[in-house]
Amino acid sequence: MKNVLIVMSSLSNGGAERSLVNFLNEADCTNKYRVDLLLFKRDGQSGFFLPQLPDQVRLLEPDPSLKYLYSPFSWRHPVYGAARLAGTGIARLVSRRKGRQKSIRWKWFYSPLIKKLPGSYDVAAAYISGEMMYYTAEKVSAGKKLVWVHNDYRGAGFDRDMDGIYFRQFDRILSISDTCVDILKQVFPEEQEKMSCVPNLTSAAVIRARSGEFIPPEYHKDQWNLLSIGRLNRQKGFDFAIQAASRMKTLGYRFQWFIIGTGELREMLERQIAGAGVQEQVILLGARENPYPYIRGCDLLVQPSRYEGKSVVLDEAKILGKPVLAANYSTVRDQIQDGREGLIVEMNPIAIADGIVQLMENGALRESIRQYLSAHDYGNAHEIREYEQLLDG
Repeated sequence: MKNVLIVMSSLSNGGAERSLVNFLNEADCTNKYRVDLLLFKRDGQSGFFLPQLPDQVRLLEPDPSLKYLYSPFSWRHPVYGAARLAGTGIARLVSRRKGRQKSIRWKWFYSPLIKKLPGSYDVAAAYISGEMMYYTAEKVSAGKKLVWVHNDYRGAGFDRDMDGIYFRQFDRILSISDTCVDILKQVFPEEQEKMSCVPNLTSAAVIRARSGEFIPPEYHKDQWNLLSIGRLNRQKGFDFAIQAASRMKTLGYRFQWFIIGTGELREMLERQIAGAGVQEQVILLGARENPYPYIRGCDLLVQPSRYEGKSVVLDEAKILGKPVLAANYSTVRDQIQDGREGLIVEMNPIAIADGIVQLMENGALRESIRQYLSAHDYGNAHEIREYEQLLDG
């Protein structure tokens, strides 16, 4: 058996986290791989998907340095609390980009305090880049090292100079769509031989089965039920959704727009919802362990993101035969054929609102999209072989 370590920020309710859980449930963690999972955070919402981990995966207890530096309760430890406070504050003064802030904080404040992980592995994988990549490069001993980049590298605002140093220490650099890989090759041409696309794993059978577990009580037949799913952060464009909802309300349409997800911008979004007067139209549902009945039951799934890697939610919507409206972020055409699987619109509130109205008022267009989706199989659990080749090679 191969000893494998996977390093991840958390198992909160996000696409990369769902992808990792899918991978671990498809992999042979009984006879082929002995898998250890190290999470930087796992309390509260950070451990949302922990119950879905297979029993064979060993969850490592993080070193106190990791536990405190990445915890909101870091103040309980004088040294780690001071490092978190000073590192975060100084990094914010130096740069406004979050990726750059985190790399500064890691290099000058966190790395000197974090201990190396005991033992050695055949393969170590940082399942998200950034600090998980820095940790895997510096603090883990392994015969082979892999790193995943789950976003449009340019759009996400990472620290190119810092990441370039660490990418050199990895044997393979992986991303989840062809466009994301192309962007990485443009930014890091010296590392392009290491780069390849390995898509998120999605089990159509599991999604379809779970989509019938209940009927969402929030949905009503006498209105449009719109749905968006994602972390409540700037990337996901929910500020666009609120402005689009305001426009649709002004135009006299009856709808409710449900948003599943948690994140640091919840209070800001609640204020924006109140300011736009759409408290009855835009509903923040929080996290949902099983979002699939919401996807199955909605009239339209809306993705107003500013950037994505390859959206797990879009694949899930297509599996359930649900039309999609998406903003035209750089990688969206890797997943959506405009006019066949949904509509792609300009990245602004007016275009999003008008696109929703177009789809919802054009029953023939919605039906043609549904028929096209139902005629195609969008699951890819069989691609577990690509993951296994990475671990075995």
